[in-house]
Amino acid sequence: MTRSKSITAAPEIEALIALLAKVPGLGPRSARRAALQLLKKKDLLMLPLAAALSDAAAKVQSCSNCGTLDTANPCALCTAPDRDDGLICVVAEVGDVWALERAGAFKGRYHVLGGVLSALDGVRPDDLRIAKLMERASASGVREVILALAATVDGQTTAHYLAERLAPLSITVSRLSHGVPVGGELDLLDDGTLFAALQSRRPSA
Repeated sequence: MTRSKSITAAPEIEALIALLAKVPGLGPRSARRAALQLLKKKDLLMLPLAAALSDAAAKVQSCSNCGTLDTANPCALCTAPDRDDGLICVVAEVGDVWALERAGAFKGRYHVLGGVLSALDGVRPDDLRIAKLMERASASGVREVILALAATVDGQTTAHYLAERLAPLSITVSRLSHGVPVGGELDLLDDGTLFAALQSRRPSA
């Protein structure tokens, strides 16, 4: 008795699943389910998603000043006239900017490092936007730099390194305080917790 040959998905479907599996938070199984839903609802989901991806790829860019993502350079946050130029909030990733903006607790400027220092992952100071931060922090009128980094080992190592680099400047260097649990990622915290953490920030040791 011969065994029936297994039927595999078309190469185009396999390619779609493989790409979806590379998205953070989606494993192979989740990618297959997502691909199936996209294919079943082509007009409702797949075609609008393809158009949105194409549009974003063509128009979205990194702000040369703060490092966040926008369709303009400099971005809307950097050019907004009603924000406080004397306050710079340092975050690891763009998602942290979005989280803090949702909380509505900060009305200054942002600086996205592009990650955190990590000996395990080989991320060194030169790999992050630290030189640009020093340039911005040294500008006239800057009063305070807030190190809004995650309460993880790498996040706090980065905060300590930045605090030492910023120490010679005549500015206040502070960190988030109450409400941020050890190991907590900013983008996963609720708006109220972020608001409390910013309002009760403390000087960096």
